[in-house]
Amino acid sequence: MKSAWELALERSGGALRELSPEKKEKIAELERAAQAKIAAAKITAEHKLASMTDPDEIEQLKEGLVNEIRSIEESLARKKEAVRAE
Repeated sequence: MKSAWELALERSGGALRELSPEKKEKIAELERAAQAKIAAAKITAEHKLASMTDPDEIEQLKEGLVNEIRSIEESLARKKEAVRAE
């Protein structure tokens, strides 16, 4: 079974594109910003959760948090791909 790296190497024609230091830094900054947004969303949800007693509201809050995190991660993936494609 081939590793993901080997498959990517085959698809790229034998040489993976090396990212420049500037692109690596942009991607790292995007990842830091996304992690900060996720942390803020989790903290906000925890504060709201502390005062909730209704199980339905709690479930809605948890689902909302999952959706928000997924949205942030999808946005991050699109932004990273855009940097790689530059």
